Amino acid sequence: MSRFPKKKSVIALKRSDTDQGKLNDVIAAAKRHQEHRETTYRERALKLFPSICARCGQQFSGKKLKDLTVHHKDHNHDNNPPDGSNWELLCTYCHDKEHARYLEDQGGEGSEDATELETLPINTPFQGLASFLKDKK
Repeated sequence: MSRFPKKKSVIALKRSDTDQGKLNDVIAAAKRHQEHRETTYRERALKLFPSICARCGQQFSGKKLKDLTVHHKDHNHDNNPPDGSNWELLCTYCHDKEHARYLEDQGGEGSEDATELETLPINTPFQGLASFLKDKK
């Protein structure tokens, strides 16, 4: 009797090349469909709205335009009305904050400071300017 346990045989299930090819085709088709759908409504949103984040007011142009995302207000990515009433353009930071806040509201785990966005005004580029200029005198 050996003191080492008997080796268990492992049965490895292999996919045939045709099964793997079909799976790859399905995944590729799904990715193309998603990219096409996103491209379509993103282009429409960029034509409808100014290239400004609706939350923080930052303006985007040129290469930075890729950092501006389309947010679905009702969180349904299939709801894409032609007038854009379900969309708003958000920078990637504000978009992440919005989704974290949504998850938190739904009872999921979101960011601890997701409610910070609610307390921030939409756009205050000159906040504190008066006190800064007063100190200069």
